[in-house]
Amino acid sequence: MTSSVAIVILNYNGRHYLEQFLPDIVKYAGGHDVWIADNASSDGSLAWVTATYPGIKTLTISENKGYAGGYNEALKHIPAKYYILLNSDIQVTENWIDPVISFMETDERIAACQPKIRAFDLPTHFEYAGAAGGYMDYLGYPFCRGRIFDTREEDTGQYDDEQDVFWATGACLFVRAEAFHRAAGFDESFFAHMEEIDLCWRLLNMQYRITYCGKSVVYHVGGGTLHKSNPKKTFLNYRNNLIMLFKNLPVGRRWKTILIRLVLDGLSSVRFMAAGAWPDVIAIIRAHFAFYRMIPGLMKRSKRTTNRAPLYFKSVVVEYFLMGKHRFRELPGIKTAITPR
Repeated sequence: MTSSVAIVILNYNGRHYLEQFLPDIVKYAGGHDVWIADNASSDGSLAWVTATYPGIKTLTISENKGYAGGYNEALKHIPAKYYILLNSDIQVTENWIDPVISFMETDERIAACQPKIRAFDLPTHFEYAGAAGGYMDYLGYPFCRGRIFDTREEDTGQYDDEQDVFWATGACLFVRAEAFHRAAGFDESFFAHMEEIDLCWRLLNMQYRITYCGKSVVYHVGGGTLHKSNPKKTFLNYRNNLIMLFKNLPVGRRWKTILIRLVLDGLSSVRFMAAGAWPDVIAIIRAHFAFYRMIPGLMKRSKRTTNRAPLYFKSVVVEYFLMGKHRFRELPGIKTAITPR
């Protein structure tokens, strides 16, 4: 393989995960450079890496800039044709790199690709963050082949393919460096969560392809930095979803979609109330007001957008919660292939 590949792990107080998963990452790196970009950790992560793995390249970021800002800063200093952005809570497997890179080499329009993501806690099933490739409905709700909301499918080989998708997970994101930098990287206002979906949406609008390669498999713990029950994660997911819609939808659809989301987010709050999860209810309210405060700034930097990204034309919320469609292939009108325009 002649292509230049850099495996880049953005670390923030993740020493326990590095101790657990770095041995296999080094073992199965295939001769490619492994980088640890440290996001101002305070747990001795970088000192441990330097002492234990002197062959690993490291760089220090002076403050915690989150996933988006941390990777943007790190990738300015790492020369490669392809970056592999790898969470510290990922367990890799033998030959996890070459199938993806070989697939990306077939078409220069492939800007990003993800492997199959299985759950570390339930290895027979797909994991929430990416599963077998991500999709988006017309109201901005992300879902995956192999995972819709809280339902994870068992991996029976149904997604052992190579596939165009809407978004590829940031937990293990193979990305063409030229395309990443041409798109100006991640939007740092996201800090963390959904920044990879925003990036993929922008790349699709730039007429790149976003893909999935089922010949490569990794296992993801999930919630390594913020657990899914953490209200801060709720805040970031709801706020960032609104930011993403505002940025990427055409002006004619922007406000109508956001108004509908206001109603649906209110209904989501009712579900949290019923479960007694009041911190999450407060997080959703805070997320909306934080988004409203950002609108003037978003207006200044927004561009007229022609959406070329193929959104699922039905509501995945309606299909899942009202119609009982819990598996990807049960969704009416779903296409197993996305043809890039």
